[in-house]
Amino acid sequence: MEITEFTSEPTLFLIPTPIGNLEDISYRTVRILQNVDALACEDTRHTRKIFERHQLDSPPIIFSCHAHNEDRAVGRILSLLRDGKNVGLTSDAGAPGISDPGQRAATAAIEDGFRVEALPGPSAVITALMVSGLPIPAFSFLGFLPRRPGRQRKVFNAYADTPGAIALFESPFRVVKILKIALECLGDRQVAVCVELTKKFERVHRGSIQEVIEKLDGVKIKGEVTIVIAPHRAEPELEEDDPKH
Repeated sequence: MEITEFTSEPTLFLIPTPIGNLEDISYRTVRILQNVDALACEDTRHTRKIFERHQLDSPPIIFSCHAHNEDRAVGRILSLLRDGKNVGLTSDAGAPGISDPGQRAATAAIEDGFRVEALPGPSAVITALMVSGLPIPAFSFLGFLPRRPGRQRKVFNAYADTPGAIALFESPFRVVKILKIALECLGDRQVAVCVELTKKFERVHRGSIQEVIEKLDGVKIKGEVTIVIAPHRAEPELEEDDPKH
């Protein structure tokens, strides 16, 4: 099979992987995974599950690239590219570089003049926005908020008047705490708390922030959590020729 993405120019491929359901993988992603010379993974054990599920052969070179070894791993990626190798990079789930390792490798490869290609694919952020049922004229993605409540308040206050929705990741152990701070800073907006998206026990808790706090207070939440908060309700501006004025 001809792989049109592979040229004489060594390339770093940023490869999104399923966020839960291992069937959420594209034909193109499978092709790339089967044909790269080396693969850098946030967790090789997680990526091997994808290879086993889809009966794929592992690349000749496979190694880890995570938050604790990223400097060394980026150096290895650059060395492989300089040797003319095509290198893939995956995070545990979703898109590399989006609250996951990958951005530093992409930046370093670009600065060294290498081709970098990002494959479209699974994203917890986009999935949560779609399933939230909330209006999304635009959105701001905040990733994981700082751990300290004071800094969390500063972040929410900075985005309080933005016209779009707010999406963020959160630990399942801090969902109610972060919702209480959001209520304090943003008011009682509509919210969707998305748990274990695309997995067997997927749950989406919808309602006002106060309603969802009451629903989840004391509940033990397990798994990955993405929170989507609706835009603030600004008063509509009247047109200059509005007959009422």
